[in-house]
Amino acid sequence: MGLLQKVVKNDAMRTDPPEIYGWRVFALACSACFGAMIFGWDIGAIGGILGLPAFKKDYNLTADNSADLGSNIVSTLQAGCLVGSLAAYWFADKYGRKPSLMGAAVWTTIGVIFQSAGSGKLALMYVGRFVSGIGVGAASMLVPVYISEQAPRAIRGGLTGLYQLFIATGVMLSFWVNYGASLHLKGKQTYVVPLALQMLPAVALMVGMLFCNESPRWLARQDNWDEAKRVLSLTRNLPVEHEYIQMELTEMADQLENERRLIGGASFMDLQREMWTIPGNRNRALLSIGLMVCQQMTGTNAINYYAPLIFSGLGITGVNNGLFATGIYGIVKMVTCAAFLLFAADSLGRRKSLLWTSIAQGLAMFIIGIYVRVYPPENSADGKINIPPFGYVALVCIFLFAGFFQWGWGPVCWIYVSEIPTARLRGLNVALAAATQWIFNFVVAKSVPLMLKNVGKKGYGTYFIFGSFSFAMMIFVWFFVPETKGLSLERMDDLFGVTELAKAADLEGSHTPTQELSHGEKATGMQLEKKALG
Repeated sequence: MGLLQKVVKNDAMRTDPPEIYGWRVFALACSACFGAMIFGWDIGAIGGILGLPAFKKDYNLTADNSADLGSNIVSTLQAGCLVGSLAAYWFADKYGRKPSLMGAAVWTTIGVIFQSAGSGKLALMYVGRFVSGIGVGAASMLVPVYISEQAPRAIRGGLTGLYQLFIATGVMLSFWVNYGASLHLKGKQTYVVPLALQMLPAVALMVGMLFCNESPRWLARQDNWDEAKRVLSLTRNLPVEHEYIQMELTEMADQLENERRLIGGASFMDLQREMWTIPGNRNRALLSIGLMVCQQMTGTNAINYYAPLIFSGLGITGVNNGLFATGIYGIVKMVTCAAFLLFAADSLGRRKSLLWTSIAQGLAMFIIGIYVRVYPPENSADGKINIPPFGYVALVCIFLFAGFFQWGWGPVCWIYVSEIPTARLRGLNVALAAATQWIFNFVVAKSVPLMLKNVGKKGYGTYFIFGSFSFAMMIFVWFFVPETKGLSLERMDDLFGVTELAKAADLEGSHTPTQELSHGEKATGMQLEKKALG
C-alpha cells in the first residue's frame, strides 16, 4: 500500500480507505486479463509463423502470393473478432460478465485446435482463425468492462491498463516461442507447436474466472442488491456498513435512477435511443470510436503482425535473426507498458499521455521512413547486407515506437472507453469501440503487406502515412478528450453533462426526449437507493 501511495498521485488515493487495495482486486484483474493475452499471443505468433520455411511449404506461400495469402490468413482472425465483440455485448448484459468471459475462452480454444490440426489445409486454417477470432473479439470487449466495474477509482487506470500489459506479454511470449521453435524443432513442429500454444492463455482465463466473482455493477443493474453488496464488500475488503461501501452503493443507485429518468426501458432500442439521442452519451460513443480508430492508425499492429518482414526491410535478414529482433521488440513493449501502469496511468493521467506520445510516435515513424527512403540497406559484394549508421538509428526508433505506444495509445484507449460510459451503456459502448478497433485492425492487417510492397521504394511511404496519422491524433486529443483520472465511474455522467439533463427531465415531470416513464418505472427509480443501502 505504501508503494501504491508513492507512485499513484491523485486525490482519490489520498482520501479513500487503504483496505480497498487488497489482493483480491488485483487477482481478479489479472485473471480476466488472460483474455487480453489471448489476443497478444495470436498477433505475436502469426507474423513469425508466416515466415517459417515449413509453413510456407505446407501452405504454398510463394514470393508471388505471400503478400495476399499471408494477409488473408492474418486478417481472417479480425473478421471473427468483429463478430465476437458485437455478440459479447448481448451475452454480457443478459448473462453477466463472468460466464461470457468463460465462453470466450472456449471459443478461442476450439479455434486453436482447428488451426493446429490444419497441416497445410488452408480452409481449416481460415475456419480456425475465424472461430478463435470470435473468442478474442469477445474478450476484447469483456475484459475492460469487467475490470473497470470492479476497480477502485484511484487505481482504475492501472488495473484496466493491465489489459494492454497482458497483450504485450502475450506478444512477447509468442515471439520467443517462435524463435525457440525455429531453433530447436524441425518440419511441421516449427509452426504446429506455436499454433497450439495459443490455447494456454485461454485455459488460464477459464481457470482464473472460476475463482472470480461477478461484477457488482452488473448485479445492481439486475436489481440483485444483496449479491452486489456482498461482492463489493468482498473485493473492497470492508464491511457492508462502511461509509465507503455505502457511498459506492448510493452512487450506483443514483446513476441507475438517472438513467431510468431519461429513457426508462431497457430494450435494445431503448438503449440505442439512450446512446444516440442524449448528447452526453452520444459524445462518449463517438469519442470511443475515434480513439479506437486512432489507436490502429498509429501502425502498431503493422509491426506486431509483420515484425520479421519489417525488420528484414530495415536490413535484419535471416529467419532466426528476424525472430530474435522481434523477440527484443516484444520485451520492450512489455517492460514499457508495465512502467506506464505503475508510474503514470493514474498520476500523469489519460490526456497528457495521449498528447505527448502522439508526437513521439510520429517522429519515430518519420525517422524510419526517411531511412528507408534515403539510406536503405544495400547488398555488399560478398552478398551480405550493409546497414549504414543511420540504419541503426532507425532500428532504435522501432523499439522507441513500441515504448511510446505503451505509454499512451496502447493502454489509455482501453482504459478510457471502459470508464466513460454510463452504467447501462457500458457494455454497448465498449462493444462498439472494440468492433471499431477490429474493423481498422483488419484494414491494417490486410493492407500493410501490400503497402510495404507498393507504397514507395521498399514501402517507405508506409511509415510516413502512419507518422502523419500520429501527429493528427494530437489535435484530436487536444480538442475532444477530457481528463478522467481519479473520478468514479458514476461521476462520468457529471463530466459529460448527463446528470444535469436527468435533473431537468425530473423537474419537467419526468418527460424524456423520447417517452414518458410509466408509473412502475418511476416507482423502481425511487426504490433503487433504498435497496442499495439495505
